[in-house]
Amino acid sequence: MVDLFEEVEESLRADRLKAAGRKILPWALALVFGIVVIGGGLIAWDFWNKSTTNKASEAYHAILTAQGMSPDEAYTAFEDIAKKGPAGYKSLALSNQASIRMDQGREKDAVALWDKAAKVAPKSKTGKLLADAASLKAALVLLDEAPYADIEARLKPLVEEGRPYRSMAREALAAAKLNAGKIKEAREDFLLLTADLEAPEGIAQRANAAIALIDSGSGGSVAAAVKAAKTLPPPQQQMQLPPELLEQLQGMQMQGGPPQ
Repeated sequence: MVDLFEEVEESLRADRLKAAGRKILPWALALVFGIVVIGGGLIAWDFWNKSTTNKASEAYHAILTAQGMSPDEAYTAFEDIAKKGPAGYKSLALSNQASIRMDQGREKDAVALWDKAAKVAPKSKTGKLLADAASLKAALVLLDEAPYADIEARLKPLVEEGRPYRSMAREALAAAKLNAGKIKEAREDFLLLTADLEAPEGIAQRANAAIALIDSGSGGSVAAAVKAAKTLPPPQQQMQLPPELLEQLQGMQMQGGPPQ
């Protein structure tokens, strides 16, 4: 009798295991299928991303080295990269289009393009270089036209600790303060620049000269000198990048999925 009960219990246990297996099996299969699909998708996306970046790099280099290309032809050539390229090359293409428009005297269009270039730049160390460079150029164009509040809003984030063009942005902000009659504040900014060990060569000298001009009552000359910075180099010069930056862009992995 005991053996009979044990057999019945064993049979019931087996039935329960089979029933549980039938319930779990679809979920297990779905999990395995999901892992395979996601893994394959990541591999495919990585291949697509590298291929897209390489194509954008080749197209970008071709425009830079093209002989006899007019500014309008270069602008049109950059348009395809600006629309379809990875984020880093989108930002580069838009910045170059902005330089072309600036060289053509279309300052409003140039500012809009630089603003867009800053916005689409990837969220990475290299992307920050691209974004801040574009933002600084746009601010320099507007330096003698926009209200001080607008210029301050554009430049203040660029003077924060660790920003790549901090010293140049501070110099431009000091000039904007001079334009707005904020002489004391401008002098303080120039004084900070004289002690900035990370400032590019020449900025400390210009800051010292600016302080001397302010102290002599000729602060307006300083603002005029910084305004001249908005006269950017010709597009072909402006488009050149250091090889190491191009290498970073070529190896850049876009965050949050493929570029739109």
